[in-house]
Amino acid sequence: MLNALSLLIGLLAIPWVLLAVLPLVGALNWLVIPWVLLGLFFGVLSRGTAGRNLNLVVLIVAVVRLWIGGGLI
Repeated sequence: MLNALSLLIGLLAIPWVLLAVLPLVGALNWLVIPWVLLGLFFGVLSRGTAGRNLNLVVLIVAVVRLWIGGGLI
């Protein structure tokens, strides 16, 4: 059940992270990262690994985008 919740959170975060890849919208990642961390938390607590892995990938994309944009852009 926790893995399904983790997958749901990760799938809901993907469109927002993809939107935040666009120029001048990178600060949106600051709003997405807490949700992805929550999904990652549920993924770590579950027996399955799919939710955890999905949230890790989304988190890495969001953090790298913030890093490239200097945290704002």
